[in-house]
Amino acid sequence: MTDPIKKPTPAGLQLDNVEIFQGPRKLLGMHAVIGPGEILTLMGASGSGKSTLISAIAGFLPRSFSCTGNILLNGQSITSLPAEKRRVGVLFQDPLLFPHFSVLQNILFALPPGGKMAERCDKALSLLHDISMGEFADRDPDTLSGGQKARVALARVIASRPNALLLDEPFSKLDADLRDSMRQLVSAEVTRRKIPTLLVTHDKADAIAIDGPVLTL
Repeated sequence: MTDPIKKPTPAGLQLDNVEIFQGPRKLLGMHAVIGPGEILTLMGASGSGKSTLISAIAGFLPRSFSCTGNILLNGQSITSLPAEKRRVGVLFQDPLLFPHFSVLQNILFALPPGGKMAERCDKALSLLHDISMGEFADRDPDTLSGGQKARVALARVIASRPNALLLDEPFSKLDADLRDSMRQLVSAEVTRRKIPTLLVTHDKADAIAIDGPVLTL
């Protein structure tokens, strides 16, 4: 008797008939598969549930909401896992850098535990150089421009080595020129590192610049 052929484990982020409710009211329903290095853009007006979906996937959905369906990452369900075990990174509108840490220390904080300090510093510096911020390693976050803070926030979330990335309107508070450069940087890093990514936004320009699949609520 021959062994059954095993199906390959699907890579990426899968939302399997995910529905979000606020009390009895259904906010949204979604079924999607996001492959490694792919950015799916979810368009919707304010109040449509975009950020609530981010919270549900990341594992910090407020108690006033409920979620049904299944969230899978690389073929494994993460629906019941606490946020810290999901390996899902989130980039918000605000950089949320630690003001009492230097730029380098912000990146070091996000790195997975383990390894010698010298090796960890090398990894953190390498990430900063990837986003053209290596020379700012010793600076305080408060001395950076809005665009520089956004770059450091991106490096910090990448430092945590997420298996999926969620972008909660991260370009909305940047001016036009900075938005363009950050869109390009995020797209390049996601593609290079093969991270399945969900971008939620109300700005059509984000979807056009990212040039990936788009869903509208």
